[in-house]
Amino acid sequence: MPKKVDHQERRTLITDALMRVAAEQGLEAVSLRHVAAEAGVSAGMVQHYFRTKDEMMAFALAVVRERSQIRVTEAVARLGENPSPRLLLRTMIAALLPLDERTRDDGRVALAFLAYIAVRPAAAPSLREDTVQLTGFIASVLPSRDAVAAAGLLALMEGLGVYLLGGQYTTEQALAALDAHLDLLFGSSTGA
Repeated sequence: MPKKVDHQERRTLITDALMRVAAEQGLEAVSLRHVAAEAGVSAGMVQHYFRTKDEMMAFALAVVRERSQIRVTEAVARLGENPSPRLLLRTMIAALLPLDERTRDDGRVALAFLAYIAVRPAAAPSLREDTVQLTGFIASVLPSRDAVAAAGLLALMEGLGVYLLGGQYTTEQALAALDAHLDLLFGSSTGA
């Protein structure tokens, strides 16, 4: 009787290997061969699930996106009902920033993916729509309802993420910068 293959288990094994390679060595190191070696499987098995590097990259970004959505949802749920718009945005952005070791790996993968698609825009058609939606949501929460201010806050978040990953900012410095910018948008705060 042929062995029953658990495709979800194999895909998870390959995905975990892909994320480790991308987080530890950067996306330039991601290849069918490297991911297969990290997962302890054949390159043919990896190719069964991902035909091209672009498919692997898009999948890695989808994993990071899903983890980020879970972190944001959980953080916002802890705020209870009807948090202030400022606190809502601070909580969301803090949940997206690479503030600890667990989120730094995802942040490295996301940053590497952004660099990857900078020269291959067709590799991530959904990223543009995600950005438009996030900017729209942020604008809807800001007192000014200004899409340009929302884009600036999103850019601040990305910049803080880069500085956190590069070690130029500590967690405290990044959160202080975020709070200072939120003060500009919402008026001075009495705390987070």
